[in-house]
Amino acid sequence: MQVDFYQLTRNPAEKILPVIAQRVLDDHGRLLIVSDDRAQLDAISSALWTAKADSFLAHSMAGEGEDALQPILLSDNVEALNAARFVVIADGNWRPIEKDFDRIFYLFPPSHTDNARAAWRNLSEGVERRYWKQDGGKWVQGP
Repeated sequence: MQVDFYQLTRNPAEKILPVIAQRVLDDHGRLLIVSDDRAQLDAISSALWTAKADSFLAHSMAGEGEDALQPILLSDNVEALNAARFVVIADGNWRPIEKDFDRIFYLFPPSHTDNARAAWRNLSEGVERRYWKQDGGKWVQGP
């Protein structure tokens, strides 16, 4: 399992999630996006619909359709009802996650840095960890 820590210093989650989602779908994967904040999930949903002028990223909120069929599922809990192997924690609140996922994207604002550090330290041995930070308009892997 791999966990990517993304510190959001420039853009909110809804601005970067369409790019992550597109990459997962391009590799024929499924994605679960988790947040306890319904307003944030609504903003993410809107961003997925409007990210590109000529297309959209098909998705649904958990419980509002046939969850198992959704390539991208937005939810307030870490249960991959769409059989996703990739999960995004979008609200900055780390949750214990079973090893059912191949990759976890943990997005956190600077105000959640202590939570991110604790999550980093508490991950099991054998979990690959990566830290990403925004540098201008691009992401760079940091120490």
